[in-house]
Amino acid sequence: MSEVKTRVAVVFGGRSGEHGISCATAAGVLGAIDRERFDVVPVGITREGKWALVEDNPQALELHDNQEAEITLGGLGVQEVSLEYGGELVARNADGTSSSLGKIDVVFPLLHGPYGEDGTIQGMLEMLNVRYVGCGVTASAAGMDKHVTKVLLADAGIEVAPYELVTPLRWRHEREQLVNACRQLSLPLFVKPARAGSSLGISKVDDFSQLEQAIEAAAKVDPKVLVESGIKAREVECAVLGGRYGEAPRVAPPGEVVMDANQGAGEFYDFETKYLAHDAVQMVCPAQIPDAARDLIRATAAKAFTALDCEGLTRVDFFLTEDGRAIVNEVNTMPGFTPFSMYPYMWQVAGVDYTSLVSELIDL
Repeated sequence: MSEVKTRVAVVFGGRSGEHGISCATAAGVLGAIDRERFDVVPVGITREGKWALVEDNPQALELHDNQEAEITLGGLGVQEVSLEYGGELVARNADGTSSSLGKIDVVFPLLHGPYGEDGTIQGMLEMLNVRYVGCGVTASAAGMDKHVTKVLLADAGIEVAPYELVTPLRWRHEREQLVNACRQLSLPLFVKPARAGSSLGISKVDDFSQLEQAIEAAAKVDPKVLVESGIKAREVECAVLGGRYGEAPRVAPPGEVVMDANQGAGEFYDFETKYLAHDAVQMVCPAQIPDAARDLIRATAAKAFTALDCEGLTRVDFFLTEDGRAIVNEVNTMPGFTPFSMYPYMWQVAGVDYTSLVSELIDL
């Protein structure tokens, strides 16, 4: 008698500005998942928030000629569905009736940004009593909000970049004081939405005259904005995988993203460089850094994972300074899984191939 497969709903798309990147991540996972062990159900979420069955065709979800895939009903979304209590997947038929498509055992949410990576879908799945891959509600929400992340990490004794917080209230009533406070930070400044990913809405400010415009641009993505002091350092990333049965988290060798301006890299690791200018980026793993720095980064990544109460997977991004300090830049609770993403690459170097990594995350 053949063993019953675990039924996994791979969920992607979503309402955020990272809809297309989420689809590309799903393409990678759908192409790598172990079909001998798992019965896979691709589910896309439209930009309006509707859920739909999607044809199991990873190539249709990839980036093609720098064009992102989009989930629409009647397009890639072939039938509207909903997830009910206990994991039952229900089809919404055109005549107004509904029919059961069976039970989902585990949801693998590959949603980046708001309405997915920020604890919202995690909270929904908790309410529905459905198991899911990755961090829970608290860690997802905290990791999505760069300000909250900094507060929690600093409380745990982990160094973060100096910053000023810009809220709509402060920007409206304390603009002059706020701008003056930002002037105490070191140029260049990086102005970024507090709750967005994939470098959306981020500006590099080389002169204080550019500051207000950069804040306004970031506020169009999220009304809560961070102005961070520039740090002269190398950018090193570290992949963390949750431990089994309450054991300590596992940490891969750190990697470094090396950019080549001659091949189209931006001034920093922006959206264009991350996902479109593939020739401009080289992923180096293990990062060519001293042993002491490597040990510090791995230990700090595990400490950050614990400080935010993470589960499953997290990528911790660092600034490694010339004097050997490891400053946490960001904590990503749902890092990218595209073929050009660092998280799976770091684990591959550690001896865990893509398919095994996906299996381990589902098992966790």
